[in-house]
Amino acid sequence: MMGTRKRKLKYVVCVTNEGYRASLLIRRIYQMVPDRQAEKRGLLRVVDESGEDYLYPKKLFAAVNLPSALGKKLAVAT
Repeated sequence: MMGTRKRKLKYVVCVTNEGYRASLLIRRIYQMVPDRQAEKRGLLRVVDESGEDYLYPKKLFAAVNLPSALGKKLAVAT
């Protein structure tokens, strides 16, 4: 089917939570929500501890490449 391509879920790991200690945990893996406009401004849209997505500075995170089976399990768990 054309036009029904699934979007691959992306994840990041928090490497520092400076300024966001209540919202982010260091070494925790978070789901990233695609937001091109935010990324152009050096921000990432991330689903944080509250379960909601918010914008955070990109420098707080590092990209994580997960095997697709693990990514699917994480998506179901959240």
